[in-house]
Amino acid sequence: MLTNCHSYYSFKYGTISTEDLIKVLVHHGYNTITLTDINNTAASIDFVRLAAQHNIKPVVGVDFRNGVQQQYVTIAQNSTGFREINEYLTPHLHEKVDFDAQAPPFNNVYVVYPFTYADDELRNNEFIGISPEDLKQLPFSKWKNRQDKLVIKHTCTFRNKHDYNAHRLLRAIDNNTLLSKLPQEEQATEADTIIPKADLLELYKQYPQIIENTERILTSCSIDFNFGTNKNKQIFRGSEEEDFQLLKKRCEEGLTYRFPDKDETVVKRMYKELKVIRELGFCAYFLVTLDIIDYARSQNYYYIGRGSGANSLVAYLLRITNVDPIDLDLYFERFINPFRQSPPDFDIDFSWTDRDDVTRYIFETYGYDRVALLGNYITFKYKSAIREIAKVFGVPDDEIVALQKNPSSASGNKYGEWVIKYSQFIDGFPSHSSIHSSGILISEEPIACYSSTELLPKGFPSTQFDMYIAEDVGLHKFDILSQRGLSKIKDSLDIIRENTGEEIDIDDIGMLKKDEQIKELLKVGKAIGCFYVESPAMRMLLTKLKADDYLRLVAASSIIRPGVAKSGMMREYILRFQNPQRREQARKDLPELYNILEETYGVMVYQEDVIKVAHYFAGLSLDEADVLRRGMSWKFRQRNEFWKVREKFFNNCRQKGYIEQTIADIWRQIESFANYAFAKGHSASYAVESYQALYLKAYSPREYMVATLNNGGGFYRAELYLHEARMHGAIVEAPCVNRSDWPCVIRGKHLFLGLFMLYGLEKKSVEMLLNERGLFGEFTSLDDFVNRVPISLEQLLILIRIDAFRFTGKTKKELLWDAHHLLGHSKVTKPEPTLFQPEVHEFELPDLWEHELESAFDELELLGFPLSSPFQLLAKRLPSLLKAADLPDFINQTVAIVGYLITRKPTRTSNGESMSFGTFLDLDGFWLDTVHFAHSFKRYPFRGPGCYLIRGKVVEEYGFVSVEVNQMYRLSNLTLQESTRHSLNAAI
Repeated sequence: MLTNCHSYYSFKYGTISTEDLIKVLVHHGYNTITLTDINNTAASIDFVRLAAQHNIKPVVGVDFRNGVQQQYVTIAQNSTGFREINEYLTPHLHEKVDFDAQAPPFNNVYVVYPFTYADDELRNNEFIGISPEDLKQLPFSKWKNRQDKLVIKHTCTFRNKHDYNAHRLLRAIDNNTLLSKLPQEEQATEADTIIPKADLLELYKQYPQIIENTERILTSCSIDFNFGTNKNKQIFRGSEEEDFQLLKKRCEEGLTYRFPDKDETVVKRMYKELKVIRELGFCAYFLVTLDIIDYARSQNYYYIGRGSGANSLVAYLLRITNVDPIDLDLYFERFINPFRQSPPDFDIDFSWTDRDDVTRYIFETYGYDRVALLGNYITFKYKSAIREIAKVFGVPDDEIVALQKNPSSASGNKYGEWVIKYSQFIDGFPSHSSIHSSGILISEEPIACYSSTELLPKGFPSTQFDMYIAEDVGLHKFDILSQRGLSKIKDSLDIIRENTGEEIDIDDIGMLKKDEQIKELLKVGKAIGCFYVESPAMRMLLTKLKADDYLRLVAASSIIRPGVAKSGMMREYILRFQNPQRREQARKDLPELYNILEETYGVMVYQEDVIKVAHYFAGLSLDEADVLRRGMSWKFRQRNEFWKVREKFFNNCRQKGYIEQTIADIWRQIESFANYAFAKGHSASYAVESYQALYLKAYSPREYMVATLNNGGGFYRAELYLHEARMHGAIVEAPCVNRSDWPCVIRGKHLFLGLFMLYGLEKKSVEMLLNERGLFGEFTSLDDFVNRVPISLEQLLILIRIDAFRFTGKTKKELLWDAHHLLGHSKVTKPEPTLFQPEVHEFELPDLWEHELESAFDELELLGFPLSSPFQLLAKRLPSLLKAADLPDFINQTVAIVGYLITRKPTRTSNGESMSFGTFLDLDGFWLDTVHFAHSFKRYPFRGPGCYLIRGKVVEEYGFVSVEVNQMYRLSNLTLQESTRHSLNAAI
């Protein structure tokens, strides 16, 4: 009976989740429901999936509206009709144009117009919808004698008054207006509230033909998405057999490249994988991935393949990944097993400069009609919802901030209570469409069979559903990502070649694994700039593990993840690594588990460990074990199949005789980290990239730091990477109009900062400068520069203040005088060329006094940091000369030490109290690590960037030394006025 129902995927309009909509309608007696969200099909697939679980018949369509003004409702008669609707909707969404008042001539779609539709002529598939409110006017309308073209159209958007109120708030948010000023035409009426089926039929009892028409068209509709079958591109070249033969051929070619001796174990594993890939119909999936890689290699794009697919020997042979699964003993069943319905996932990282071109290649090769970026949703979050709802109530900003900080302060305030009530209600509602960070779908059938698409900022079409729905329907994504770490490696190789002439084969992974210098860097955590291993937490972990080999780095890459650390398994892994007796005790306590996870001392470290434990320890089948692994995603965990498998896990363990505490402990480990830990192949891929970065850092540290700076740095600020370059012998130079480029450059040991680093300097000015210098040579003076480069006085002053004209031999103050004389405040364009250049008058200036720290203050303003030591800017003498190298001599003693703050990591204790970890540089520029427990953190918080006096106890654990802080004070810096006054007093 229902032809026009809305879920909350009618963004900022609907108020009911898809599942709740089904539940409430079933409760009211409906057994056929038509979901027609406004201008999208985002929820259609999930609606059909959920409908089967509640034994109702699903019908899908779209409510086409211009703004909120309904034009017509479309109802798909079948899957072809659903495709027609999407194909009609998509171009309107892309081009943001209104819908016509009349629907196009669909072939497999019913069209229901509102009662106010003006045209008397209706096609066979078109009807007029009669709402309960329209019944009063029907006897007096032109449609009274054409009841064969009338159907029930009771719009279902709300359950009750509460939903309606939320709808009005959402409409006010969408219109960016006060609720009191929300126009009536921008909102629905309470008439769109769900009523029981019996009551609805009672309203239309005088019009049995309208009821019959409605039942007839809904009965004729049928939609089926054939869930659980692979919808990806099925054939890559001609036929399944041709695909298999091509895949086999490329693997055999790769075998010669990767394993010249063609070891029998490797060959056996290759044919085993190929057999399973063929049986499961994944040949085309691998060949499409290979095609993307082939294109990247043809363009000399640097890439790294990871994901569960990195557990595959086939992927290694095809050079999709650089991870040898034989060497690492990767678990084949995590990659693929005969029970797995979905193909393994490949995450392919490219340089951030190359990814867009790879994406373009995929769309152009496989067709814009069959390729789409994977969609996502931006949802309302509780605290942001407080702000949004409070704004439409007209609440002042200071009160909004107070409500966000302390929602309980709303008690007793009518508007405040409403804000909190409805903010809690819309928390988690989808607000608008977005895109997945990396997913691309390549479908066998047109994308319109599953979704309309939107054109979001990236410029490529994206689906209106997310990754969970895509997986349900059988569309498995290719992850095409970008990261700056690869750009750093790629650019480093170019910079090294240019600066030293050296060519490096960075893909010789075997050589990298054996390199002694890399081992030394890893052991002590000296990995600044080297991908994710540069973070303070990773530096601590590597030091405690004395991680001087590839396998330990692979393990560290996963146990550093939040879930593993949270479960206590990171610490347990460290303890078992350091203590053989602890390992032996763990083996005795639970030998079945330890034997499964012997490589990691009985600790779950990788995603596939969940599958191993579930399969071998708890006796689940491989497909059940994979449900368990996927179920660690919060959204998938809501599914019934997850809870069934969880129950079987516990029952099987009990039947095997394990005690309840043991079962609960193992389940807690699985639950706390499976959604965060990496697959081992994934960790291994990251470790390969880290090894490549570490090699460049070990042998060409200055060039590598330049590449790091030019690619946006990493975990730390640019200042630290310059410091690291200086620690390796670089002579850091301020920008120079004759020697600098847009990026940083290195010539010999001289590192010239890039002009891009200057705050306020426009790229247009830099482009003109570089173009002029490239065409006509270096500048000889400030006058020469001004005559050749069209630049404003404001832009010129930036260059002078950073000392970019130091080659002239003049002081900055003399140059500033000259600049004002030459340009005044009017010069913004290059002067017209004249036959004779006017002579520039040279003034005889008195000696202009300049303080030695003036440059440092200019650098602070223009670069964000001084090029000199930050300790030179302190207002008073250093209160301590202790250095980080001295700390091992003071273990368990209280010390005072001065450090320059680099970063801090706030966290919470097990009791929920705030604490923090700090990372500083000491007087010699070496690491100083601090721990700020709750009692000291509360009394002595961080007070912004700068130098601090730190007092606390020196502690050491497995070679990692840190200071547990008792007191901490930020040291004052000189101001320019103070430094000038001190110098003048000293001169007098």
